[in-house]
Amino acid sequence: MTDRLLLPLPAMRVLTLPLLMLAAWPPATAAARPASAPADPVVVVAANNPLSSLRRAEVAAIFLAQTDRFPDGRAAVALDLPLGSAPRDLFYQRVAGRSPMLMKQYWTKQVFTGQGRPPREVANSGAVRRLVAGHADMIGYIDRRALDASVKVLAVLP
Repeated sequence: MTDRLLLPLPAMRVLTLPLLMLAAWPPATAAARPASAPADPVVVVAANNPLSSLRRAEVAAIFLAQTDRFPDGRAAVALDLPLGSAPRDLFYQRVAGRSPMLMKQYWTKQVFTGQGRPPREVANSGAVRRLVAGHADMIGYIDRRALDASVKVLAVLP
């Protein structure tokens, strides 16, 4: 009796591929829904910080521990988002032209040779924003969606 329920092997192959394709295809409702907005990191300083812009190379130098000063001579303390976060990956790609793997190699070498330490890592964009807002010497990057009036976005010039 169970023999009648089993399909011959060629029929199983014919049915399996379309079923797998349907299972992997997103439902129409998911395709119609916009995906969550991609990370859009912006460089921020305290609202009372006199800076309004930095060149890309100046931002990279601060975040790569090549300098601990803003161009006007004031101290600069960089804050990082967690390793593997989308805003962090995009930030370093845009500012330093480095992938997450290249950044890991860079910091491994810097720490091993005693030439530098990575910026302090903070849990999320909200935490970076709160720290930066209260300290004129801090600079960070956050997801644009986390902006409020307590911080100022720096224009990053070529």
